[in-house]
Amino acid sequence: MSRVGKKPIAVPSGVEVKIEGSRVRVKGSKGELEREFDSNMKIEAQDGQIVVTRPDDKRTNRALHGLTRALLNNMVTGVSEGFLKQLNIVGVGYKVDLKGRDLVMQLGFSHPVNYTAPKGIEFEVDSKANTIKIKGIDKQQVGQVSAEIRKFRPPEPYKGKGVMYADERIRRKAGKTAGTAGA
Repeated sequence: MSRVGKKPIAVPSGVEVKIEGSRVRVKGSKGELEREFDSNMKIEAQDGQIVVTRPDDKRTNRALHGLTRALLNNMVTGVSEGFLKQLNIVGVGYKVDLKGRDLVMQLGFSHPVNYTAPKGIEFEVDSKANTIKIKGIDKQQVGQVSAEIRKFRPPEPYKGKGVMYADERIRRKAGKTAGTAGA
């Protein structure tokens, strides 16, 4: 049996879970999430926990078992605590500001780069440290937004400048060395 799939999900106080067949709605202090799961997976709420079981040991059901449990756990965590990703902007002249719900970034281009926060995402900007905190209740959406922002100017290996995750380590390369000309 799946090691991830067989673990029950503890539902913290203040979180309400509604299971209607294969559709699950989770409501908490931060917001509400709803998702449709595969109809083969059996999702039950019992004793303040959510348990996911599979009908048999077919390959697809084994794969969906752990996935379903992980997605449900992310939903419960999201509505109770929320998710956070932090991006650092490194480079001379690189800076970031927040105007309303829009990020305005100077990333070495001839023009500023604007990014509007999608619904359910909140930005927190520290202009002094050039950091962006991306907050939301949907783990997938927080990760997607941070990847889209990083894509504007990914970190480069020679000088280490660009938009990078806070916990990301950039492998630095040595630059070109002066060789003998015309050898």
